Amino acid sequence: MGDVLVGTAGWTDRGLTETGWYPPGVRDGGRLSYYADRFPLVEVNTSYYAIPRPEVARGWVDRTPKDFTFDMKAFGVFTQHPVPSSHLPPDLRPEADPVRLRDLTQEQVDQLWARFLAAAEPLRSAGKLGLLLFQFPPWFRPGDSAREYLLECKQRCAPMRICVELRHASWLDRENGTATLAFLCGNDLPYVSVDMPQGFSDSMPPLLVSTSDVAVLRMHGHSPQWTSKDMRERFRYSYSEAELAAWARRVGKIEEPVHVVFNNCYRDEGHRNAERFRDLVAEP
Repeated sequence: MGDVLVGTAGWTDRGLTETGWYPPGVRDGGRLSYYADRFPLVEVNTSYYAIPRPEVARGWVDRTPKDFTFDMKAFGVFTQHPVPSSHLPPDLRPEADPVRLRDLTQEQVDQLWARFLAAAEPLRSAGKLGLLLFQFPPWFRPGDSAREYLLECKQRCAPMRICVELRHASWLDRENGTATLAFLCGNDLPYVSVDMPQGFSDSMPPLLVSTSDVAVLRMHGHSPQWTSKDMRERFRYSYSEAELAAWARRVGKIEEPVHVVFNNCYRDEGHRNAERFRDLVAEP
């Protein structure tokens, strides 16, 4: 079994800060320090909504141990999501609102990439950057242009590493599955395995696989309100002991290092589940 780093998607969710997981008096910057004393990994998800300033990332470096790891979610425009114009830097906002990648000039696109990578650079230079997470929407489907775009993202981010979360089942269906995994393996692109509800248009099978020298598993939970537009309801789920133990056994069979991120962080379920999972994978 490779090293297993366990953490959650963010450390400042309202559901977490209002439920008592943080002790009284632990606020603002102190929350990350408290979190990093308990977990070796965190996923920065605020970077999906807006590109952070480099000085903010330097603050994250200063508040975490030397061996701490940040995975960082790519800005939504880069994964072909529509993004409110107000979430872009003022000097790069087009007239369109929301903004899609196709609404931007090449110069604007290049500038956004440069600023995003500048935001991640303090983490990289401190040796604390794990992977840049590219979580694509359900309408991003297999094809030559999609594969070319994945390679473009990889090349733009180099030498930083990216990982790829796909959210349309056709990527792994009988027609495309073998080719998809071969493409990811052949281009050293880590596939993001997921645990999530099944039977929906964005459902991906619970396939735990390594396509590079690091594997990624994101635990979305099995909320009965998966189609809700309320993110608290969509991701509100507490894993049972049996579910956690089953996943721990599967992760234990992966030879490469594994990043395991609990994304069911509404209320404190994700953090409690992550704590228990961290303990399970550490057991002999």
